[in-house]
Amino acid sequence: MTTPQSATVQVHCRLTVRVDDPAAITELAVQHLRAVSIDWDDEEDDLESAAAELGDDLLRSIASLADPDRLLANVPGVEVTGAHVWAESAR
Repeated sequence: MTTPQSATVQVHCRLTVRVDDPAAITELAVQHLRAVSIDWDDEEDDLESAAAELGDDLLRSIASLADPDRLLANVPGVEVTGAHVWAESAR
């Protein structure tokens, strides 16, 4: 019996979402930022300035809430090893 070889693939996904309550999105993103363990000594800014910037930017907020690790979380033998998430205004 042959052992299956691992493969690295890229999965592309484009979501279009309607945001009915931008303030709720930015508030949740700021809550998540405050909840994660970040060594702010190693960062350019501090928690308060980062939270203020995130709270003022819907696109950054919604992108920060997108969780690529959950996309394939229940697929056996699959591990997300890298991701880049961004948001842009729909045209």
